[in-house]
Amino acid sequence: MRHLFSTKLRIILVVAVLLSAALAVVAGVTNQTLPGMIVQGILAPFRGAMNGLTNLAEQYYSYMFRYESLVAENQKLKADMAQMEDVARQADAVSRENERLRKMIGLQSTHESYKTVDAYIIGWSSSDFSNTFTINRGTTSGIQTNMVAITETGQVVGLVVEAGPNYAVVKTVLDSTLEISATIASSGYNGMVSGGYINGQETLLQMNYLPSSSIIRNKDQVVTSGSTVYPRGLILGYVVDAGFEETGVAKYALLKAAADISSLEQVFILTDYTTEAEGGSAAETAPTETTTPTTPTTPTTPTTPTTP
Repeated sequence: MRHLFSTKLRIILVVAVLLSAALAVVAGVTNQTLPGMIVQGILAPFRGAMNGLTNLAEQYYSYMFRYESLVAENQKLKADMAQMEDVARQADAVSRENERLRKMIGLQSTHESYKTVDAYIIGWSSSDFSNTFTINRGTTSGIQTNMVAITETGQVVGLVVEAGPNYAVVKTVLDSTLEISATIASSGYNGMVSGGYINGQETLLQMNYLPSSSIIRNKDQVVTSGSTVYPRGLILGYVVDAGFEETGVAKYALLKAAADISSLEQVFILTDYTTEAEGGSAAETAPTETTTPTTPTTPTTPTTPTTP
């Protein structure tokens, strides 16, 4: 045992001498002291770990910087997109308005006496028998009650029933209390048109007081007869069905309104016009227009329109 210990001790001493000699040689070559080299050797692993942490921190900082840059760029792109969409919407609105104004100019070139005020719809109100909307023009723009609201192509929208300085309320043709004297353009038969009040057909108009012998065809155009309120020839709608009233002594016709009331955004109020002389082959004289509520008359089941 003592011999073995002596052998191990000799080996350790030899290794230490050799290591010291090697360090001395390296120190001489690199001009470093032996203690300094020992310290550097001890610190080398820690220095490597610190370098790794430094690189990781730099990578994280770079990632965060890029992320913040991407977030800022994304927000800018979203803002630019929203602005472009807003510009596109405004351009579409201006384009639609220009198209309506062009058509109105065409209508006024045909009816030179028409004087109109354009207005935008700012509110709606409807119930079972009432259908009205509010526009952004009023008496300061020359609008008064009992003036007709039309589209840019001369389709009847309704009648002004209330007017304030900067607003007006229009009762539409779909309102069952608004009655307008009308004529079937192709045949000259006269009657009264009001809003429909048949369940499931609230968007249709009804033309009453037609002669029992009248010939009514699908797609016949119905226009205003002409009065002190409505100019002659404004388009009200087109026949889609017909039948006999409950009394059996008169016919009625159901009409599809010419103006698409639900999609309106702008209307034109007819503030002045010259009354045209009435003509045509009217079979009967239509009653006078009224906006007084009337008791709805439920027709019998519609029959197939009579053909010649």
